[in-house]
Amino acid sequence: MQVTLRRIAHTRSGDKGNTSNIAVIAYEPDFYPVIERALTVAAMRGIYPEQAVRGAITRYAVEGLGVLNFVLEGALGGGVSRSLAIDNYGKALASAVLRFELEVPDAWAPRLRGPGREAEE
Repeated sequence: MQVTLRRIAHTRSGDKGNTSNIAVIAYEPDFYPVIERALTVAAMRGIYPEQAVRGAITRYAVEGLGVLNFVLEGALGGGVSRSLAIDNYGKALASAVLRFELEVPDAWAPRLRGPGREAEE
């Protein structure tokens, strides 16, 4: 079944200068491999408009913790204190990732967090 990332993971974010850091953390160890396969650098780039992330995106896998960490360069309009683009702050970028859709086994339905897809639309 198709679900949004928020059903199987949560995010944490930070920003420094013109770089945003987003960690995607699986709720359960079984969820991590699905997230790792689906949430590639290319997929992450597709989540944001071109003007939102102008630089490189680097992905770091922290498998033992069930975390993918993304570093987005050129993502804050020159830096949080210099930018007029409030929506590009780290928390907004991390929130956008949670709308990413991916395929999970139907058997996971009872383990999913939050409201179903119909409530998200």
